[in-house]
Amino acid sequence: MSQLGATVSREGIRFAAWSSSARRLWVSIFDKTGNREIDRLELQPEGEGVHALFVAGLGAGARYGLRADGDYAPDRGSWFDPEKLLVDPYAVEIDRPYAHHWRLAARRNEGADTAPLMPKAVAKTLPKPLPVLPPLFRPGGLVYEVPVRAFTMLHPDIPERQRGTIAALAHPAIIEHLKKLGVGAVELMPVTASIDERHLPPLGLSNAWGYNPVTFMALDPRLAPGGLTELRDTVSALRKAGIGTILDLVFNHTGESDRIGPTLSLRGLDNSAYYRHEPDGRLVNDTGTGNTVACDHPIVAEMVLDTLRHFVRHAGVDGFRFDLAPILGRIDGVFDPAAPLLKAIAADPVLADRVLISEPWDIGLDGYQLGNFPAPFLEWNDRYRDDVRRFWRGDVGMVGALATRLAGSSDVFAKADQSVNRTVNFIAAHDGMTLADLVAYERKHNAANGEQNRDGHNENLSWNNGVEGETSDTGIAEDRFHDRCALLATLFASRGTIMLTAGDEFGRTQKGNNNAYAQDNAITWLDWAGRDLKLEAHAFVLAAIRRAAPVLSGTDFLTGEPPAGSDFPDVAWLTETGAPLREADWHDLRRHRLVMLLGGAGASDGRFAVIVNGDRRQSIFTLPGREGFHWVPAIEAPAGGVDIARPVPGRTVIFMIERRAGKASARKGS
Repeated sequence: MSQLGATVSREGIRFAAWSSSARRLWVSIFDKTGNREIDRLELQPEGEGVHALFVAGLGAGARYGLRADGDYAPDRGSWFDPEKLLVDPYAVEIDRPYAHHWRLAARRNEGADTAPLMPKAVAKTLPKPLPVLPPLFRPGGLVYEVPVRAFTMLHPDIPERQRGTIAALAHPAIIEHLKKLGVGAVELMPVTASIDERHLPPLGLSNAWGYNPVTFMALDPRLAPGGLTELRDTVSALRKAGIGTILDLVFNHTGESDRIGPTLSLRGLDNSAYYRHEPDGRLVNDTGTGNTVACDHPIVAEMVLDTLRHFVRHAGVDGFRFDLAPILGRIDGVFDPAAPLLKAIAADPVLADRVLISEPWDIGLDGYQLGNFPAPFLEWNDRYRDDVRRFWRGDVGMVGALATRLAGSSDVFAKADQSVNRTVNFIAAHDGMTLADLVAYERKHNAANGEQNRDGHNENLSWNNGVEGETSDTGIAEDRFHDRCALLATLFASRGTIMLTAGDEFGRTQKGNNNAYAQDNAITWLDWAGRDLKLEAHAFVLAAIRRAAPVLSGTDFLTGEPPAGSDFPDVAWLTETGAPLREADWHDLRRHRLVMLLGGAGASDGRFAVIVNGDRRQSIFTLPGREGFHWVPAIEAPAGGVDIARPVPGRTVIFMIERRAGKASARKGS
C-alpha cells in the first residue's frame, strides 16, 4: 500500500497526503474526544505532490484531520480553504458519521472553521494481513445482495444492540438462513462512510443505501461500530459457513457533489486532480450525482487499488461489485475496456483472483457498456431483468428472448475471445421495485421520498394482477403468489451467476416505492416476522434443486450439440408437445410456453427439463422418453400439479429429472 495516510510506528506517526496544486498542507491533531484541536503542524513537500511530516510521540488512536491552502477559484476548479477540515482520503477509521451542514459548503471566509462539524480520522495500527485464500464464490453461484442496516433492524433473533450492523450478519440465525438459500456470497451494499444528500435532512430523511461515499477505506461507524475488526470477524464467520463476502464499492463519485456541495476531503485537497472537469472548468456529471471521480488519474487509480488491497488483506473479502463501473474505465471521458485501471485490477497479485462484478452503465456519453467489460469481470445483466419481466407480464413475442436469458445471454457475452458467460442474472435489485412489488404495482409510489413522485423510473415492466397495491381479494393474492414463485423459479433455472436481493425470497415489499434510497425505516427494513413462509420454503427448495443440478449454474455457452461422450445435445428447446421449436414457433407472438431440455443433470443420471408455462391456462406437457428411464418431478410447486402426467397450471415453472427406472422419486418441496 502507498505510504499516504497515517503510518503508526513505535516512535510516532508519519502523516502524508498528496496534492499537486496546494501551496501548503497541515495536519490538525485533536484530543481524545475529537472535539478540540490541540495542534496544527505543517506538512513538508517531498516531491511528486507528496507532503509529509513525522510527529514523534503520537500513537495509535490519535484523532486528526488535514487542511490545505492554495488558490480559491471554483470557476477554475480550485477550492482551497484552510478553514475546511478535510478527512484523509487514506483514513481507515473515522470517529463519527458524516452529517450534512450548510457550513460545509460555505464559500471561503464565509463559513468559519468546519472542524466541529467533521469526523476525525483515527490513526490505526492495522492488523496483520490475513493469508490470501482463494475466493469461496465461483461464477454460477448465488450472490445475495444485502442492505446491511435494513437486513437485521427487525430481526427478532438478533440482539437489539447488534441490529443493523455488519456483526449481525455473523449471527447463527442469519447464517442458517443463508445456507438454506444456497448463498455463495453476500454482496454488502456500501459499508464505507457516506453522507446524506443535502436535500434529505430538511425532509426528515436520510440515505439508507450508502451510495454517497466520502472516504473509500473507512467503514461507516453506524454499520461497523467495531471498525475493521468487525468486518474481518464477520467475513471469517461467513467463510467458515462456506459463504463468501463481496463488497459493493463506489469509486465513481463522492458526497462532495456538485459546485454547491460540501468540501469534505478530495475537493479541498486537489479538486482539479481528483475529479473530472469540462474544458470550461465545470464538474463532469457522468454519475448523476454532481461529480465524477477521475479514475484515469494515476493518483486516483492508485488510491482505488490500495483500497481494494486493503479489504482483501485486512478483511479477507472474496471480491467487489463496482457501482457505475464504466467510470473506472473512462480515459478522458471515453470508456475503454483496456483502460489502465481495469487492467491493473485484473493483473494485481492481490486482486487477480478476486470476484469482480461491474454495474456496466453510467449516464455519460456511451455509458451503456453491457458485455464490454474485460474478463474476468462479471456484469449485472439488465437485459435479463427486463426480458424476464416482460415475459411474465405477458408481453407478446418474448419466448425467444426468455430462452436466450435462461441459457446465459450468449447474444451479449459470446465474444471471440471469451468461452464462458459473465452474466449476473437478476430480476430485482436494491434499485427499483422489489420482486414482490413487481406483481402488485403497475406504477411507482414514491411520495414518501418528498419529490412528488417524480424520482425513480417510470417504467418498471410490472403488473398488478387486477388491483393496484394491497388487496383483500384472495384470488388476486393467489395469482400474485404464483407469479412470485414463477419469477424465483426462472431466476434459479438460469445459467450463469444469479443475484437475489435480501428478502425477495420471502416477499419483501416497499409498497411500490421504486427508489427507496432515502427510507431508513420500515419501508426498507426487512419484515422478518411478517415474511411469506410459503414463498420462502419454495425458494429453499429451488436452491436445493440448483445445487443438485450443476447444469443449471453452468457458465459455458450452450451449443445445441452433444458434448463429448454424450448422446444428447447440451440443450434442446421444445414445445409443450415435446417437439423441437420450429422457426414459426419462435416467432409465434402468442407463444408463452417453453421447455429447456438440458443434456445432463449433474447429480442425477439423465437429462434435466425446465418447463415454463407462462400462459394463464393450464397445459399438458410431454417430454421425450427413452427406454429404461422415466421423468420425475424435481420440485413440487406450491400450487401442486407438477407431474407432467397432469396438466401444468398456468403461470408456473417446474423442473423434471430423467431417472433410471426403479430409482427413488425426486425431492419434493412445499
